[in-house]
Amino acid sequence: MICLQKTTICLFILICFICELQAEEVEQGTYTDLTKALQNPSKVRVLNLSGQELATLPKEIGQLEDLKILKLEENQIAALPGEIGKLRNLKELYLNDNNLTILPKEIGELQNLQTLDLNGNQLKTLLKEIGQLQNLQELNLYGNQLTVLPKEILQLQNLQRLDLSFNSLTSLPKEIGQLQNLQTLDLHQNQIITLPKEIGQLQNLQELNLYGNRLITLPKEIGQLQNLQELNLYGNRLKTLLKEIGQLQNLQELNLNGNQLKTLPKEIGELQNLQELHLNYNRLTTFPKEIGQLQNLRWLGLAGNQLKTLPKEIVQLQNLQELCLDENQFTTFPKEIRQLQNLQELHLYLNPLSSKEKERIRRLLPKCEIHFEEYHI
Repeated sequence: MICLQKTTICLFILICFICELQAEEVEQGTYTDLTKALQNPSKVRVLNLSGQELATLPKEIGQLEDLKILKLEENQIAALPGEIGKLRNLKELYLNDNNLTILPKEIGELQNLQTLDLNGNQLKTLLKEIGQLQNLQELNLYGNQLTVLPKEILQLQNLQRLDLSFNSLTSLPKEIGQLQNLQTLDLHQNQIITLPKEIGQLQNLQELNLYGNRLITLPKEIGQLQNLQELNLYGNRLKTLLKEIGQLQNLQELNLNGNQLKTLPKEIGELQNLQELHLNYNRLTTFPKEIGQLQNLRWLGLAGNQLKTLPKEIVQLQNLQELCLDENQFTTFPKEIRQLQNLQELHLYLNPLSSKEKERIRRLLPKCEIHFEEYHI
């Protein structure tokens, strides 16, 4: 009996807590029910209707004139009512993972919009009115069906983040250089063959992701991206790397995995702030001695190449923590390798090393975790 009373009391307290929480949410202007929101239109600031299996959005949505955040993710919405344009105070609009094939022209009336998320829809093109969103800072179009980048996007002078990954783009217009405030440009998993030289005009760009495209070469203007910190070229068809790569003085991570590189330019040693260099699964047979100049390098990946030796200058990498040399042709290692005092992990799986040589390497690096067998994180 006492146990039952305690359970009842706990249940009552829980119900009160939930009611109080819901009341607090409403008090702060956050609603998760459209009907209730429409009963208090002037009080609604945040409306979250995500995951409610909505197929349509009623035109009454336009009554919520003070709405700042509208979340409609993971529904089944195929079209938006024109009344969406009445939400003049809207700052964030999340429409990812719906069935949108087109946007209403009234979308251009959302002059205060800062974030527009359209990931995971079925958009093949965008209306020209998208270019009217002059306060837009973030535009996400991941996983749509775009084959051409609409030039209207290039009018968005305040845009800081543009995600066009998992579309079917084959090129970029030269007007891409107009996006002077762009900090992140994500183009991974498209079909881009070349980049326009105007990409070098993106002086505020910090992250450029071109993973999984069809690039054979890069424009020399890539070296003008002085604020670039991350450059991902994984899974392209690059056979050479331009010397201009050395001009990227703020670059911290360079990913060239899965290309067709046979050599590297000596200018790679000029990347003084580089912390991670990924060169796995290329066709490298040699490595430039200038590698030793990368004093901030912490991670170096060279697995799946055709290396038989490393330049002695590698011992100058005193901040190196992990070195991946799996699937190469090493038969021995220079004794100078012991000078890598901060090396924590060394990967040597599938190299023709004798048992005697493996033991020798262990003695040279007694504090390092060495993987001679296949290693899974």
